[in-house]
Amino acid sequence: MTKSFPEVDVVIVGMGWCGGILAKELSESGMKVVGLERGATRTVENDFSVPHIRDELEYHARTGLAQNLKKETWTVRNQISETALPMRKYGSFIPGDGLGGSGVHWNGQTWRWTDMEFKIKSNYVERYGQKFIPEDMTIQDWGITYAELEPYYDHFEKIAAVSGVAGNLNGQIRNEGNPFEAPRKNQYPLPPLKQSLACDLFTKAAKDLGYHPFPIATANASAAYKNPDGIQFGQCQYCGFCEKFGCESNAKGSPLNTVIPVAMRQPTFELRTNSWVTKVLMSKDKKQATGVNYLNTVTGEECFQAAKIVILAAFGLNNTQLMLTSGIGSVYDPVSQKGLIGKNYAYQTGANANLFFKDKIFNPFMSAGGLITVMDDFHANWDFDRSPQNFIGGATIWGGFFNGRPLEYHPTPPGTPSWGSAWKESMATWYQKTMRIAANGSVMPNRYNYLDLDSTYKNAAGTPLMRMTFDYKPNEHRLSTFAAGLIDQIGKSLNPTMMTKPAPRVTPWNAAVYQSTHNTGGTIMGTNPSNSVVNKNCQSWDLHNLFILGSSVFPHNSAYNPTGLLGALSYRTADIIKTIYQKNPGKLIT
Repeated sequence: MTKSFPEVDVVIVGMGWCGGILAKELSESGMKVVGLERGATRTVENDFSVPHIRDELEYHARTGLAQNLKKETWTVRNQISETALPMRKYGSFIPGDGLGGSGVHWNGQTWRWTDMEFKIKSNYVERYGQKFIPEDMTIQDWGITYAELEPYYDHFEKIAAVSGVAGNLNGQIRNEGNPFEAPRKNQYPLPPLKQSLACDLFTKAAKDLGYHPFPIATANASAAYKNPDGIQFGQCQYCGFCEKFGCESNAKGSPLNTVIPVAMRQPTFELRTNSWVTKVLMSKDKKQATGVNYLNTVTGEECFQAAKIVILAAFGLNNTQLMLTSGIGSVYDPVSQKGLIGKNYAYQTGANANLFFKDKIFNPFMSAGGLITVMDDFHANWDFDRSPQNFIGGATIWGGFFNGRPLEYHPTPPGTPSWGSAWKESMATWYQKTMRIAANGSVMPNRYNYLDLDSTYKNAAGTPLMRMTFDYKPNEHRLSTFAAGLIDQIGKSLNPTMMTKPAPRVTPWNAAVYQSTHNTGGTIMGTNPSNSVVNKNCQSWDLHNLFILGSSVFPHNSAYNPTGLLGALSYRTADIIKTIYQKNPGKLIT
């Protein structure tokens, strides 16, 4: 028998960055909010203390902060003609689990997506013509603008203690930052992290070649800091345990040490962990959401939480799965190209090379998730002519490294045996003397890259696994090849003792190899109900009291990391719910 709870104003599915922001903002406004998190409760004090949090076996090898693949995974394939099989071991991407979600184990790199992304189809058609866009590439304008998001970007950066330097401050280009970024009204809350030798070498090489490198903006606090909500941050200790780990010094911006604790102070907010949402329920006329069903994973009890507003704020892939299992909207069909739920799944591409120097000492154990120098000359720079390379999108190129952790970081030159005494000797020789140059590349949507439900496999809750059909297409092959050439050019200019060849990603996508955690698409944003699942306010066209927050609303994937945009969208949506939707509930916000 299902246990029912009294109706509340808002129920939020997922308590990472998006869910935490919505919970904090809406409960502070007086709305009664219930936050449902599938994973367990955790706190910074109890779970991120040393030495436990530096357990590489637990958090790297066994992905201790990630979703349990024995309970929930995905089936994957490259082509429609193939049989999809479950992903049994983490490789390609690592979604978070537990309170705080992926926002706990992220690196902190924070970007502002701009109108170049939001008006992508219009921009490319205007400059290159309609024929430049491949027939099977389903790009579209998002319907939102950078100007609408700018104040919310600014607020998120202040909340997350982002360290960086502006490149475009109120229209004034500043050489120390990214000259291709959109104009900012305020400087970053904190200055950049101290740059390493690897960052300095990359900076000099890129500048000598005429490029514009800068220290990446990152939610790793470069100094002690108090954010607008009164949350105190410690200073980054450059311990090198960022991605896949929680932060021992409270220096990494995370929903677990910012918005969630503030939400939990509110008498109008209730958090329920170990609550696995399995379905969004609808009214008989299917015009509004009435609440969600969830499984209490501790007691096994089936529960129903009624709500006036339902917000899906889980990991992007899980948002799409919930829409599919709930029967909301039309399921995308890649053959007919009809339907929308599951459409425009995208990932990221790239390339990389290791550089070995006999006469350099890099001290890789002193690092941070955002301790890299990056250049944006071939992504946000609209003056960069794509026509000779014939691709849509772009890539950021960076130099440095994120960590030198002993179980994970084993750089060795080409030709080194993969085990044994020769491998040990090579690792000991080159551990301190290696740096990396790499590219993060965008991926454009394709009609044959999509998400749907698997007809064979189910998760521990008894609902179908989501099936991912994805492969890199010729557009991304050309982009990755171009990025590999840039890496090769910059790397060779540094005259390393040895260097690995930067290989472009032109072979079929392999889910067993880590490339990026940045999955997008499935419940995409757009300008009207015929081309999108949600409008620019992240509001469902079909059920006006349903809002979706997460990377599932991105119609394509950028070279940029998604978290800065997710934060801005979440703050904007919360503002709209408080100031507009509440005055006329149940109506579409235009």
